[in-house]
Amino acid sequence: MNTEKIDQTTYILDTLIEKSIVKQETYLETLENFIQLKKVSQYIISNYKKQLSNSSQKINLSFSETGVFESSMQVAGDMIIFNMHTNVFTFDPKHWIWENEYVKNNQLNGYCGVINVYNFLADSFKYNRLTDYGFIVARIFINREGYYFLEGNPNFGSFNDDFGKQKIDMARMREIIQSIIQYALEVDLVVPPLESMQVASVEQMMDKRNSSKIEIGKPLGFQSRANTNIK
Repeated sequence: MNTEKIDQTTYILDTLIEKSIVKQETYLETLENFIQLKKVSQYIISNYKKQLSNSSQKINLSFSETGVFESSMQVAGDMIIFNMHTNVFTFDPKHWIWENEYVKNNQLNGYCGVINVYNFLADSFKYNRLTDYGFIVARIFINREGYYFLEGNPNFGSFNDDFGKQKIDMARMREIIQSIIQYALEVDLVVPPLESMQVASVEQMMDKRNSSKIEIGKPLGFQSRANTNIK
C-alpha cells in the first residue's frame, strides 16, 4: 500500500478524533454554563419581584424555560431571549481572536460555543404579532476551558483582551444579564415613519386576534466587533 495514502489516512483520522473531542468538550462546557445562566436569570427575576412586591404598580416580571437550549425573561414590556446554538464555531481568518496570545499558543482554544441574546417586545408574543421584529443584542462565546468573550454593547464589560484570562461564572453572568436588561430598558419604542404605514391590507384590519399587525420593533442591536474597531 502507498505510504503517502497511509499517512494521509492517519492525518485525517487523527484530525477527526482531535476536533471531535474539542468540539464535544466545547459543547458540554457551553451547555453547562447555559444551564447556570438560566438559574441566574430566574434568580434575578425572583429578586426583582421581591423588591417590587410593595409597589402600587403591577410590573410584568417572569422567567420561562422554553427548552433545553432556550429561555426567556419578561421585564415589563421587554422580552429578552437567550438561545444556545447547538453547534460549535471557529472564526474567520481575519478575526481578532487569532491574534490573541491564548489562542496563538493553541488554536484549538479558538473553538467556541455561542449563546445569542435577543430583545423583542413582550406584546409581540402576547398578541401573536408575527411580523414584529427583534434584535440580537449580544453574543456570548465560551470555549472548552470556560474562557469567554462577549460581543455587544461595550458597557456589557467584556473586552477582546480578556479572552483566555477570565472564565465565565455565575457572578459574571449576573453582571452581563443585568447590563443587558438595563440596555433594553433604556431603549424606548420608536413610532414607525408615516411612509411605512400608508398602506394596510384588509387582512391587517380584520384580524381580531392581534391588536396590531403593523411591523414594529425597538431600535436595538449591535455591530459585530469583527466589523468594527470597538473593544
